[in-house]
Amino acid sequence: MSISLYLIWFLIGVGFLIGEMVVPGFILIFFTAGSWIVAGTVFFLEDLALTTQIIIFMVSSLTLLFALRRYGLTTFKGGSKTGVDDEFTKVGQKAVVTEAIDQDGYGEIQLDGTFWRATADVQIDKGQRVVVEGQEANNSLVLKVKPMSSNTEK
Repeated sequence: MSISLYLIWFLIGVGFLIGEMVVPGFILIFFTAGSWIVAGTVFFLEDLALTTQIIIFMVSSLTLLFALRRYGLTTFKGGSKTGVDDEFTKVGQKAVVTEAIDQDGYGEIQLDGTFWRATADVQIDKGQRVVVEGQEANNSLVLKVKPMSSNTEK
């Protein structure tokens, strides 16, 4: 009992598909398609040389990758809550200090239901409302905040 060559190519494609699901990067899916294209070709043209099969696999996989990856990423990529993915969108949002922030030190704020490490130029006590000014220059996971003035609390 020998296993058919088209079945081997199909199973290689299944392996690439499983790999795409384990390490999602939207790249291996094109190699899945390339191996299935070869499987279909070998199914209909049984006496195809291995070198030709490999060339068909490489050309079809890379053509699909370069032609469709960008389109696929924009189609299947999840959208952000604000609709902007590449910019820092927390600037100007209001938050509450959950751990006092020392002057030029660190504390903690709660913003959109998430706790963030925060820094400020002045001492800010726990429970005080603040406005996000941006991210700390050397650490994008730390937010720079300032206390809300009485006229911006509206």
